[in-house]
Amino acid sequence: MAAADLVELAKRRGFFFGSNGAYGGTAGFYTFGPQGAALKRNLEDAWRDRFTIREGNREIEAPTVMPEAVFEASGHLEGFDDMLVECPECGESHRADHLVEAVTDVEDAEALPGEEVEALIADNDIACPACGTPLAGAAVEAFNLMFATDIGPGDGQPGYLRPETAQGIFVEFPRLKEYARGNLPFGITQIGPAYRNEISPRGGLLRLREFTQAELEQFIDPESDEPPLHRVRDVDVRLYPAAEQQAEDGGYVDTTVGEAVDDGTIGSPWVGYYLGVAQEWYERVGVDTERFRFRQHLAGERAHYAADCWDAESEVDGDWIELAGFAYRGDYDLSKHDEYGDDAFTVFKRYDEPKTVERATVDPDMSVLGPEFGADAGAVAEALETLAERDPDAFAGETVSVDVNGETRDVDVDVADFSVEETTESGEHIVPHVVEPSFGVGRTVQTLLAHAYREDVVDGEERTYLSLAPEIAPQDAAVFPLVTNDDRLVELADRVAADLRAAGLAVAYDDSGSIGRRYRRQDEVGTPFCVTVDRDGIEDDGPDTVTVRERDTAAQVRVPADDLADELAALRAGGSFDALLNRYETVETDVETN
Repeated sequence: MAAADLVELAKRRGFFFGSNGAYGGTAGFYTFGPQGAALKRNLEDAWRDRFTIREGNREIEAPTVMPEAVFEASGHLEGFDDMLVECPECGESHRADHLVEAVTDVEDAEALPGEEVEALIADNDIACPACGTPLAGAAVEAFNLMFATDIGPGDGQPGYLRPETAQGIFVEFPRLKEYARGNLPFGITQIGPAYRNEISPRGGLLRLREFTQAELEQFIDPESDEPPLHRVRDVDVRLYPAAEQQAEDGGYVDTTVGEAVDDGTIGSPWVGYYLGVAQEWYERVGVDTERFRFRQHLAGERAHYAADCWDAESEVDGDWIELAGFAYRGDYDLSKHDEYGDDAFTVFKRYDEPKTVERATVDPDMSVLGPEFGADAGAVAEALETLAERDPDAFAGETVSVDVNGETRDVDVDVADFSVEETTESGEHIVPHVVEPSFGVGRTVQTLLAHAYREDVVDGEERTYLSLAPEIAPQDAAVFPLVTNDDRLVELADRVAADLRAAGLAVAYDDSGSIGRRYRRQDEVGTPFCVTVDRDGIEDDGPDTVTVRERDTAAQVRVPADDLADELAALRAGGSFDALLNRYETVETDVETN
């Protein structure tokens, strides 16, 4: 299905459309319509079920605006950039790496240095997409993607809209560890909006300036915590390792999670575990596994915090798009916030048995340091303490030297009062490492629509339908009274719809047009089951029945109206429609012809 056709279908049927159309539209912002909002919510619930509830994790909801100091600590002020090239003629800005990828065989130009991208633009005679002016010689510059704002009146406090939900979790770690009683491992999840001032938004929901992320931050002790890899060891995965991407004849590695971890293709067992969990989850929600892979980041494209990273990618309209990232972030984030923040971003790791250790200490004589070093005396004392921990041998002579404010300061060892003492310790404070699965919700929505799109012929008529998983489909069922001039029939249809809604099912009610047209409308938005109330189902001396039609096969079965809610709930939870056909009377004549 072409991307343009998908966007047209999404707009026509209320999945998503460009925002602020009455004012000319705003690039990079999309509104989810009634169908899209429901599908997106179901997808988020499915993610929450798998990555929060079933994993035993906890979910938070943090603010979307955070002070500048957070992003100075996290490295986003310096390292959260994209490659920008500006047309010298019309002034339009473009993603330089995307321009290169569009006309060359380079798949990941983002991983290349800016100078190399400039050369590729010149060598391939790449022109401005807006006006056609050659871009050879135009500078490729780093453009920070964060939206800046002010917190408070006037100049206020500088802040930024968060570019990822992760920082809201990391900043609150000192309190979150208390809720976990300081015990590792534990995971915190969050689903919510993030903001990136994209240079050239494109591809529908694929590259937006406001989007939804679903993220898990798994905090672990790297020396002792291991994932439950046995749960996913036999899960089949298609991998595209960095070495294969760089080889002339490189290709996919079809293997299992366990084999890939054992042979080192996936370096981290924790990352391997979540790749396996994600593989099963993507299958569950309806991603076509034949158009799905895990691609390892090349060294040049890894985020500043990631020791290793894999992307879940899907093929849509001939292009591979990133759906999720799985990064081993190490202790980068918590160490940075421990350095910049006022709280401790560590946990206390208790030893199995107390240990007797030697600790080098100093107790500087401030009555000497004060007159000698003045305002720097305190900094000299701190430098001596740090040096004693790092290099006790430095105190072996009569004097010891430390660097303070760019100057070397010499201190008598007697004044430093250096000593080595034996102490008994029950544990130590450690900075946890972080493993992060991060999912793009909007991108997954667009992928599900693209992978679910089908065309076939039913009763001699062409139809378009979305083969969405019942758990994800925006509506669970649609109820149709076959005709509207029969009061008993309409009354039963109204009751059936009310009963289904009372059971928590999302139900559409449609009594307009021929029954065939009503089916087509529901097929095109992916409603998995249509319930038709006809005269044959109204009984004077027995239970009323209705006809249930399954979307993909158009197979139909007659079900007692009183059983309908339980049966549809079971189907939504993954039950088999074939089992329903075996239990009840199959309808041979399609009610579309009635």
